[in-house]
Amino acid sequence: MPVQQSDRRSRRSRTAMEGALLELIGDRDLSQISVSDVTGRADVHRSTFYEHYTDVHDLAASACTELFDQLLAATSALPVTGDSSEGGALPSLTAVFAHVAEHRALYQALLGADGSARVINHLLQRMTESIRSRFSARLTDPEGDTDDPAAAFISGALLGSIADWLHRGCPGTPERFATAIWPQLAGATPTRPA
Repeated sequence: MPVQQSDRRSRRSRTAMEGALLELIGDRDLSQISVSDVTGRADVHRSTFYEHYTDVHDLAASACTELFDQLLAATSALPVTGDSSEGGALPSLTAVFAHVAEHRALYQALLGADGSARVINHLLQRMTESIRSRFSARLTDPEGDTDDPAAAFISGALLGSIADWLHRGCPGTPERFATAIWPQLAGATPTRPA
């Protein structure tokens, strides 16, 4: 079989399985979804599933890549230095929570009590890497250290805030919640070296 046809078939199978998982998450918790559920909904063989993924959690991380890319795009507009004003930061932080609210059911399934620790870790690592790369681009450390632990702290705080907001049923508006947490986030961002 020519490689191009095989690649096309592989992409089609992955798309079908990722779509099936996202549909299934709309019906039940991630922890209750089996490989058989996914393959049955996607109309693919079990062996096809294992050619692409190790388990349902691996599939979930892959299926949510586009969603996580949108979340990271929203977080990339957040300021990464403590000298940022609330006026410029608040719309960016509000956009993060508006994105989460728009995809509330899926984020609740992934980040909630019956979600996937691997998916949460995958998202946390991606957020940390994104923020860390922005720190190294905007801040100059006298020792040349780009492994700033503040990036992990900010990512964890932001993801924890998102999970808590979801757990409590997303009370208030995204803008109101962003306004409430902005002072803590601003306090955690590093300042430019003197």
